[in-house]
Amino acid sequence: MIGFLLKKNFFDLWDNLFKAALINIGFIVFLSIPVFIPPLLEQVPVLGMAVMLIGVLWCFVYLAAAALSLKSVSDYGSFGFADFFRNLKTIWPVGLVLGGIVFLGYILCAMVIPFYLSMQSMVGLLLAAVIFWTLIVAVLALQFFFAVRARLDTKLSKVIKKCFIIFFDNPMFCVFVLIHNLVAISLSAFVAFLFPGPAGILLFLDEGLRLRLLKYDWLEVNPDANRRQIPWDAILIDEREKTGTRSLKSIIFPWKD
Repeated sequence: MIGFLLKKNFFDLWDNLFKAALINIGFIVFLSIPVFIPPLLEQVPVLGMAVMLIGVLWCFVYLAAAALSLKSVSDYGSFGFADFFRNLKTIWPVGLVLGGIVFLGYILCAMVIPFYLSMQSMVGLLLAAVIFWTLIVAVLALQFFFAVRARLDTKLSKVIKKCFIIFFDNPMFCVFVLIHNLVAISLSAFVAFLFPGPAGILLFLDEGLRLRLLKYDWLEVNPDANRRQIPWDAILIDEREKTGTRSLKSIIFPWKD
């Protein structure tokens, strides 16, 4: 399943490279607002903080719209600018919520954990450790936040709940996805985040969730099956036929086929 996921993600991203690059460029432009403008407002720190907060939240709203748009690519379709702006109007609260959650996580990392460690006691160390591992679990689960919202539920409380259900049922898969995304971020830094960039990561998360959900469809039909022995080769037959295979020549020079 992992090998097919990597292949499908690469093919889909390659086929939609121009649109993915536009999404990445847009994110870079918007990210520059909270990064570069606040230092210019040192004389008005309150305004600088407001610009940074609004800019960061807007970046999460933008990513939410991008994730919902890229869902169609994962489903062997496509999307246009009209779809993106329509999704932006629909999903902006989701971006604000995740932005708020990430901000809370930042506060816990930057202020709360150091405070407990500074107590230099077993109680402080225990509390810091509990918060640290809670944040790790939250990161592993909530990385699917946008994908779950796009595919499973629109109610935010249920989105969060289902993210954690997915994590506790597929912990190693979630760890793999996080490692993949960290590697993707590192590779993106070498090409100014144009490829794979945020679009590639969001697409990978959606495709990973989409393929993982096929397991639950199969388990629903086979309730007595061993959950640890999922026949992925049989489950992914249709997906492999839709994705197909390509040579290196056909990837680089598709017009010559």
